[in-house]
Amino acid sequence: MADEGKKKKSKKSEGEGGDKPASKKKAQRTGSNVFAMFTQHQVQEFKEAFGFIDQDKDGFISKNDIRASFDALGRICTEKELDDMMAEAPGPINFTMFLTIFGDRVQGTDDEEVILNAFAQYDEGDGKCDEQKLRHALMTWGERFSKDECDIALAEAPVSNGRIDIKKLATLITRGEQEEQAA
Repeated sequence: MADEGKKKKSKKSEGEGGDKPASKKKAQRTGSNVFAMFTQHQVQEFKEAFGFIDQDKDGFISKNDIRASFDALGRICTEKELDDMMAEAPGPINFTMFLTIFGDRVQGTDDEEVILNAFAQYDEGDGKCDEQKLRHALMTWGERFSKDECDIALAEAPVSNGRIDIKKLATLITRGEQEEQAA
């Protein structure tokens, strides 16, 4: 019985000054990094989107919430699509998890195949594209790059005679310089 008192006391002392508060602080810091990835305006927009999706207003997005949101937009989702969406989160989807999912997507890089497919429209038939045409496209369509952003993006591009090797560029983007050199 004296041992039980020690166990209870040791558990209580862990909660007061043991390892648990340090891990809680670490978890809080990790969560706050998610908020630092976005501007206040972006966080507000995500909060509005979260509020729209959280149909039952319980603070968590469930499969039924997603289904109801898509129904409201006039799109019917299959069970598999809903399951796939829910599987993107490692746990319950509260607002912080919602931001984390989008943060991972913003920071992540597309698969090499996706990048190759994107650059394929500029392929001149030999696996290469004209640097000036790609530069023009980056500065003209979609999320337009400024001249400086374009210079930075293409600074490491494998260019020879004004032509970029598409495969090497995709490898560089997805795997980095060391793996590109190894390939």
